[in-house]
Amino acid sequence: MKKYFYIFKSELQSNLQYMTNILVRCLSSYIIVYILISLWKYIYSDPSEIINGYSVEQMIWYVIVTETLWNILSGRKLCKKICTDVKNGNIAYNINKPYSYIGYVISNHLGNVTISALIYVISSLMIGILFVGHIPSLNFINIILLIISCIFAILINILFILMIGLFSFKVEDAMPFYWLYSKVIIVIGTIFPIEYFPIKLRGMLSYSPIYVVSYGPAKLFVDFSYSMFLKIFIAQIIYIVVCSLICKIIYKKGVKKLNVNGG
Repeated sequence: MKKYFYIFKSELQSNLQYMTNILVRCLSSYIIVYILISLWKYIYSDPSEIINGYSVEQMIWYVIVTETLWNILSGRKLCKKICTDVKNGNIAYNINKPYSYIGYVISNHLGNVTISALIYVISSLMIGILFVGHIPSLNFINIILLIISCIFAILINILFILMIGLFSFKVEDAMPFYWLYSKVIIVIGTIFPIEYFPIKLRGMLSYSPIYVVSYGPAKLFVDFSYSMFLKIFIAQIIYIVVCSLICKIIYKKGVKKLNVNGG
């Protein structure tokens, strides 16, 4: 674990040199958040109205939380790096290293997004308070459990993107798969909660990645319950285990067929 912590620490220290870029990226991302908040305020013509179990205040916080989680991830950058490593043969340099490529990618990316995560969280809370006026009532234990759920959500997202990037062993460019994945998560999991979909579709979505990477943490933030946390927590653990195994299988099979030309 020390080697992965060192990778995490090194990337974290490197990112401290680019605070201005992080701040600019953070500010630009909230243009979309503002548009979505304006949309929901328009839909809720009556501020006291409850739609599918959500008040306008809950919907605003839901959008802020899901957008924050997605912006923290920096998924496009991660997927492009993995695809490039596979296509250029750079991944071969990690085969004989005393750490796994999967562990390296996760540690490196977590170090890459930690600083931006803190900035996104603080600015998101400020924006939420600006538009809603208060933060949902959560005690200390609720906050700790919510943080755990958010960390697991980011980790699962990284594993999914890692799987997509490793598809470059099979296809020339795996980025279109990332584009499809990201749009599904953003449209279904970010803009609309699961409760806004038909009953038959809700059951399917409750088993999908959307439930554990966006809907779950946001639902806990706006309407926390221990029973809901337990369901989401168990689902997240299952996804982490299964996705980790799939990543290892794809990586091992890909490395066996890897031919590095010119170095």
